Amino acid sequence: MFTSKNQDFRALIADKLDRQYFMRHMGFELTKIEAGRIEGRLPVGQIHKQQNEFIHGGVVSTICDIVAGFAAFSLVEASKHVVTAEIKVSYLRPGKGKMLEAEGWVVKPGNHFSFCEAEVWDIRDSGRVLIGKATTTMAIIDKFS
Repeated sequence: MFTSKNQDFRALIADKLDRQYFMRHMGFELTKIEAGRIEGRLPVGQIHKQQNEFIHGGVVSTICDIVAGFAAFSLVEASKHVVTAEIKVSYLRPGKGKMLEAEGWVVKPGNHFSFCEAEVWDIRDSGRVLIGKATTTMAIIDKFS
């Protein structure tokens, strides 16, 4: 359990997602915003699939990046911003469902870097299946204009 250094982090994260046109284009939405933990979902459409009808790996990695990044951002001061310094995504199974759910959380916060993890779950008729897992390093930088 973490405490944010910015009491307005929920509104700021919702606003940041709204201004990320690529995420809006993909159809991603947030479902939970907590200090150090973010969750979201993506209704899967044809645009999200590759040539074999599996969910494209780029979609999975993008969703990992956004929930981990926002998890790190939820803990920083209002004068700071977060950018991805490193991300490693492991694809555990092909995505085949109609909905993706993502969870991102901070493992270790810091003043310059935060270490985070993320998971993407494929929602299928047979249940919830873990299809991707990421570890990230998020750099904390001064806000830029």
